[in-house]
Amino acid sequence: MNFRRIFLIKCMLLLFPSVKCSVSNLIYTAVNESVFLHIAVAAENIYDATWLRDRKKLLQLKDNKVKYYVNKDQCRCKVFLNGTLRIERVVKEDSGKYTVTVYQKDGKLSAEEDKTFIVQEPVPQPILSSECINKSASVKCEVKQKNKDETFIIELTQDKSKKIQKNATRLELHTRYSGMFRCVVKNEVSEKVTEKVIKCSGQLDLYLILSIAGGATFFVIFVILLICCIRKKKAERLGDYEDEQVMQARQADSEMVVRELPQPPSNPTPKQLRIQQRPLPQPQGQQQAVPPRPRPRTQQRTPNHPRERP
Repeated sequence: MNFRRIFLIKCMLLLFPSVKCSVSNLIYTAVNESVFLHIAVAAENIYDATWLRDRKKLLQLKDNKVKYYVNKDQCRCKVFLNGTLRIERVVKEDSGKYTVTVYQKDGKLSAEEDKTFIVQEPVPQPILSSECINKSASVKCEVKQKNKDETFIIELTQDKSKKIQKNATRLELHTRYSGMFRCVVKNEVSEKVTEKVIKCSGQLDLYLILSIAGGATFFVIFVILLICCIRKKKAERLGDYEDEQVMQARQADSEMVVRELPQPPSNPTPKQLRIQQRPLPQPQGQQQAVPPRPRPRTQQRTPNHPRERP
């Protein structure tokens, strides 16, 4: 309730006590709580204040004395000297239209106010569920309704998108994006929240696609650089090998030139002809075995007879 407005009204009534006032308010309260129904009239200007619920008298405050028209225990209500009505441990049956009429001591009507009082049950905890269909998420926010006359406000949000529905018990949202979903169920007296991270398999968001593309690009570049390095190393090794072969060939040619014998003259001398016609000595392993020459027979010596002396 706006207490600043009440304060202004009370100040005006103090300055102008003969002014009539008619006010209508809407008040919500949760079950088992207490409520105060105030009136915008100064206490010294209240001589007779009567409270009615749905045009039936509840109680009357007259000359600082209280008179009950209903059972006090069943009413669970109390009135203060300033005209304020208090109801304790409210139930849904206490809902209705409350009217208060205030008269001054001279019988003039000082104020008349109507207040619509509504008692509500606290909202239950919402249930958040999801279903993946064709790479998109179908998110549902549901709340179990105890009574048919209960109404809720359901909000289903995901990042910056929001969907709201009044006087409903179920709300559904279709999206292609994963993330944190928040379901809020509330009425005039309470509010409850359920949060859940929902992801559908096969669903790729922008960040994941960019990450995969960047990784693939880096891998391709790495493979290309690796192949280039391998080819360069192989070319360097092949060049070194060819240079080494050329050097070895040149060295062998120079050695052959050094070892090569001089060419014989076109007109050889008789001595050179004899040397050329002379057979070359053969290795020991390849020499043919020459049959041994027969030894000459030794002649038998005749025995020397001693000469006889004459």
